[in-house]
Amino acid sequence: MPDELSTDGVRLQKVLAAAGVASRRVAEDMIAAGRVRVNGRVVTEPGSRVDPAADHVAVDGEAVQIDPTRRYVMLNKPTGIVSTLKDEHGRPDLTRWTSQFEERLFNVGRLDADTSGLLLLTNDGDVANVLAHPSFGVTKTYVARVAGKVLPKTLARLTDGLELEDGPIAADRARILPGGSSADATLVEVVLHSGRNRIVRRMFDEVGHPVQELVRRRFGPLALGDLKVGATRDLTSAELGAVLTLARRGPARPAR
Repeated sequence: MPDELSTDGVRLQKVLAAAGVASRRVAEDMIAAGRVRVNGRVVTEPGSRVDPAADHVAVDGEAVQIDPTRRYVMLNKPTGIVSTLKDEHGRPDLTRWTSQFEERLFNVGRLDADTSGLLLLTNDGDVANVLAHPSFGVTKTYVARVAGKVLPKTLARLTDGLELEDGPIAADRARILPGGSSADATLVEVVLHSGRNRIVRRMFDEVGHPVQELVRRRFGPLALGDLKVGATRDLTSAELGAVLTLARRGPARPAR
């Protein structure tokens, strides 16, 4: 990609306005003030042109999606649904939700059939690959109802590390939720960045507290909030900016 700005493409202030950042006039002021970067380089000329399908734009350090063909949807996945678009065993899958959108969406990562909660659906392969890649270390927050009364020393085992059949694992954080402890069951919040299969359930099995119910409440910068089970919604502009900023970390792309 050449260093000089392209004479092709769409004017920068126009794509910023279309992305909902600001009106064209305000976007021109933002560009002139040096608040906008294209592929990592500050651009101060409002007449600069960009390719919405290829260029990366950020305002005040926060990534902006300027490609209108990209879609990002949050789903509160119910239990009993497998995280695939076609299950070879005929089990209920994600197509009942993805078929509602014109874009061909796919899921970022997976939740096992017995786990509910936050799942991201998108048609942005670059974002999906980064967020789902284990080496990127995107954290996930789960709330688990587990059998029995969990003691502080058990939480310490979870965070100090356990040895499972596929290698060691440690939670980043683990805490008992206020009012979530009884003689029969305990509500525990666990934060970890591993994406290994059924990892939360296997960790609690290892410490003697089998999971009775499991919900993923957060995925990276995204929070499930009050989204009802089985419901979907598009990401807000703030959520999308946070996701794209996270996904675009790394070597800067050369400026056009």
